[in-house]
Amino acid sequence: MLDPDNETGGNDRSKIISPIALLCRHFAKTKGPVSSMNPVKSAVALLVLASAALTLRAQDRPYGRSVVATQYGIVATSEVIASQAGARILEQGGSAIDAAIAANAVLQVTEPNSNGLGGDLFAIYWESKTGKLYGLNASGWAPKSMTIDHLSSKGIRTMPQEGIDSVTVPGVVDGWTKLHGRWGKLPWRDLFQPGIFYADHGFPVSEIIHAWWAGDSDGLRTNPESARVFLPHGNAPETGELFRNPDVAHALTLVAYQGEAALYKGEIAQAILKTSSDLGGTMTADDLASYSAEWVEPISTTYRDWTVYELPPNGDGIAALEMLNIMEQFPPAPAGAHSPAELHTRIEAMKLAYADVKNYVGDPRFAKIPVHELLSKDYAAKRAALIDPAHANCTVAPGALGSSDTTYFSVVDREGNILSIIQSNYNNFGSNVTVQGMGFALQNRGGLFSLDSQSPNALAGRKRPFHTIIPAFMQKGDEHIGFGIMGGLNQPLAHAQFVSNLVDYHMNIQAAMEEPRFTDRQQLACKIVIESRVTPETIDALTKMGHVLEVHGAYTSAMGRGQVVLHNSSTGINFGASDPRTDGAAIPEQPNFSEPSKKP
Repeated sequence: MLDPDNETGGNDRSKIISPIALLCRHFAKTKGPVSSMNPVKSAVALLVLASAALTLRAQDRPYGRSVVATQYGIVATSEVIASQAGARILEQGGSAIDAAIAANAVLQVTEPNSNGLGGDLFAIYWESKTGKLYGLNASGWAPKSMTIDHLSSKGIRTMPQEGIDSVTVPGVVDGWTKLHGRWGKLPWRDLFQPGIFYADHGFPVSEIIHAWWAGDSDGLRTNPESARVFLPHGNAPETGELFRNPDVAHALTLVAYQGEAALYKGEIAQAILKTSSDLGGTMTADDLASYSAEWVEPISTTYRDWTVYELPPNGDGIAALEMLNIMEQFPPAPAGAHSPAELHTRIEAMKLAYADVKNYVGDPRFAKIPVHELLSKDYAAKRAALIDPAHANCTVAPGALGSSDTTYFSVVDREGNILSIIQSNYNNFGSNVTVQGMGFALQNRGGLFSLDSQSPNALAGRKRPFHTIIPAFMQKGDEHIGFGIMGGLNQPLAHAQFVSNLVDYHMNIQAAMEEPRFTDRQQLACKIVIESRVTPETIDALTKMGHVLEVHGAYTSAMGRGQVVLHNSSTGINFGASDPRTDGAAIPEQPNFSEPSKKP
């Protein structure tokens, strides 16, 4: 309860008092002993004050949006029309998988910089009737001839971050196929109609996507096809400008009616191969045709009394789990989630976890990844002991063992099944290479390989690179939560902050998503980007500890953009939340209002 005698809001727990404390303060200010008051008046006063205190709490909450609640399904994405498309699929009897594919197809059109047919996909699916969790790794591999020696022969000494040599096989369509084959209910082709419609008829470009789009204009100009498709009239479309992409409508139509074969063996595959060949790339027909996404077992840790799940390497989710294990060695800070003590612990835990991930994580098919050791509570205790509570560590080393552009979205259907799913091109418009005649960019995930032959993430043909995109899931008792926060190397530390906000500071899912965050895209040094909603006093205290802070806007998209859904298996109620750092929303499914109702 906010103290009405203090006009300062925010999340400072020192300014929170209970309704009883308010009543005690009231009676302390009254003249004469409480026992001398009229009993009826005393009772009325108690009720009035209690009601006022509760009303004040609702009015002065420290977050902006309300949690969405419904007994039906919810689709939470970074674009309103994508959420609406997914919700419509739920209304037609579709599953969480069906709704996610439909929403993703729309996002392919409305956020072409972030995701699409040329990117990868990871997913965690929770099946409500069995309580079982499934993981899918639909990240693509490097072409067979893409090797360190090949790049060396071209005089390349560092891994390209754009262009055809940064391209890996797209995994998303095979990922959709495997998910739909197991849990889809509606016909495959029906799921792509919303995306095809918006590609053909156009959509008004949203605010944040315009900013990202415009920011990559120079990169798009390096490829004639990218410039033709994505820079109408020579520039990125403005906010609210109607943008059409008939080429991607054609590509989506091929996928809708021909299935995954269209991309891996058919007309789209031929277009990808021609595009690669014209630019001197190494992609072959067999690189595409032989690709298959992989079912994997999620990895987990416990944080306080919750269990948190991520996908195993080659993904980055293990960093979030190790960070939580380290944070668990410290009690929550009494002064709140964005107090100096709490933020210092989170920042230092992040550095320790990332030092390990950079040193040890790659594709487990090519090297042994020490997952068990990295997630050991004993190991976390040893790493936590390195944190100085008063000083920042700017030179973090890995422990000894025995920017980005992405789209995250989450769906819960009326049966309580949850899909936590993420899809990405990696950088803004990926490689900046657009497939000829197909209207979508190819990802640049190969840019995350290392050219150090001793690294577990060393480039090799048919190897998957280290991946930053990570869906997540957490549960305790009857509460089951699918969540994710996009943004390259920002993702694990954003996940850990969200979990701590919810578990340590008892925020609801919307408040936990909105809470001010910090990020560090460079990792391991002391330069931290932080939001301006963190108080000047906290920023000053962190600076004195040695953190070098760069203060961004109140809701900067540099912190990533998140979505979350929650299913309560006891009440059957679903909840959804959408990050205000994005253009999206959590949209609930509507019931069938045409069903006969009871007569009066």
